[in-house]
Amino acid sequence: MKYLLGYDIGSSSVKVTLLAAETGKALATAMSPKKEMEIEVAFPNWAEQRPERWWQEAINATHQLKESYGFDTSLVAGIGITYQMHGLVLIDKAGKVLRPAIIWCDSRAVGLGNQAFTQLGEEFCLTNFLNSPGNFTASKLKWVKDNEPELFAQIYKIQLPGDFIAFKMTGNLQTTISGLSEGVFWNFKQQAVAQDLLDYYGISNELLPEVVDTFSVQGELTAEAAQELGLHAGTPISYRAGDQPNNAFSLNVLQPGEIAATAGTSGVVYGINETATADSKSRVNTFVHVNNTAEAPRNGVLLCVNGTGILNSWLRKLVGEMPYDQMNELAAQAPVGAEGLVFLPFGNGAERVLENQLTDASLSGINFNIHSQAHVLRAAQEGIVYALNYGMDIMRESGVQVQKVRAGNANMFLSPLFREAFVNSGNVELELYNTDAAQGAARGAGVGAGVYASPAEAFVGLERMLTLAPTPELQEKYQAAYARWKDVLTQTVLDPATQKQTDSKLTLA
Repeated sequence: MKYLLGYDIGSSSVKVTLLAAETGKALATAMSPKKEMEIEVAFPNWAEQRPERWWQEAINATHQLKESYGFDTSLVAGIGITYQMHGLVLIDKAGKVLRPAIIWCDSRAVGLGNQAFTQLGEEFCLTNFLNSPGNFTASKLKWVKDNEPELFAQIYKIQLPGDFIAFKMTGNLQTTISGLSEGVFWNFKQQAVAQDLLDYYGISNELLPEVVDTFSVQGELTAEAAQELGLHAGTPISYRAGDQPNNAFSLNVLQPGEIAATAGTSGVVYGINETATADSKSRVNTFVHVNNTAEAPRNGVLLCVNGTGILNSWLRKLVGEMPYDQMNELAAQAPVGAEGLVFLPFGNGAERVLENQLTDASLSGINFNIHSQAHVLRAAQEGIVYALNYGMDIMRESGVQVQKVRAGNANMFLSPLFREAFVNSGNVELELYNTDAAQGAARGAGVGAGVYASPAEAFVGLERMLTLAPTPELQEKYQAAYARWKDVLTQTVLDPATQKQTDSKLTLA
């Protein structure tokens, strides 16, 4: 028997799954820590985590996995890594981490990215990078250059969070083209490093790691790493991808027109496109997908709402650490639309879908004589869904056909109310599968290690658990509630004169 291991390096926890290669069945899963990892917020709109903590939790999770399911570590044919996107890890020549990682929801570099977007030219950026430099990794690195020059001078290589974990496993400093694109280090038009942006920021391309293929043997587990993890030295690390491209891969979303969704700490809808397109306001973003080739281009158009599971987690603390399934049951006691209560879930950094605006979450329409805890919980779940719908409308404007969405049976998609609101307000069909990010990373490792001959062969054992379609009566109720939500968003956050959904134009590379 051959095994595959998948690591999911999140901002809340690290998860590892053991997959049986032949059957595609998850044999065991472990997660560490049990309580969510802290995000350090030294100043408003900052968000940092220590990369060394990710590594320690990967070690902890691996040992828990081995305790729960004894397996011969020499039979592990490949290790895959998926990770929180857009983070910035800085390494010196000795391999030492120079500062805490600036992670995905940190907003300190918004102004720098917006300035680059204007000065390089919006049309130039959207044609070449398919994105505004915005708050992505390249802009975060520019912030370090401007504000921590002595530290910047010590940088040998930059890394994404998954690159760091792979480095700890192999000793190799590497990244992928998909990873470069997620940091706006990639020029889609030239199919090369985004040298124009690096030159504008005054950053040498020598700081970028070596590029390896997403599906490939990228190194082997060193003796030191194997001892720490309790695994077999020489095991190949054969896949790495950001969490959203990997989530799509885990759901067999590889071809144009296929759509994946996830609703963890943040909420994402990710659609595959074969053309190089960009939203004129960079409210949704395009990255290189995991199965992209020169002969068959595959890009992922990504909608992200930062305030998703983190809002539900925040509410859980307020209601006395009530289990999530009980919160879902309580929320379902309130009617569709929560009797006029509207939750805007934007309270976790700059929201790309709002053109990188920094805005707080808000709860409006409160009536002390009507609204209960159930209404608040329902309004929160509906508000998250409506924010995702708002982004899906933008994706449709950008040429992505959003009709059928696949998701793993995890996180907020475990909530029947959330699923019901998602399909009826968005007019989409939803398919739920028995998979998650760590399983996707394990399957990717099988492709990279040659256990599977192609990505298409990696999905043995993937099963559809549920299909849900809109119903006319619920559709009418939810779409009315969504219209009210959009009215509140327009009145309180957006400028009605400039934010009409009909004025977005498609930019072609």
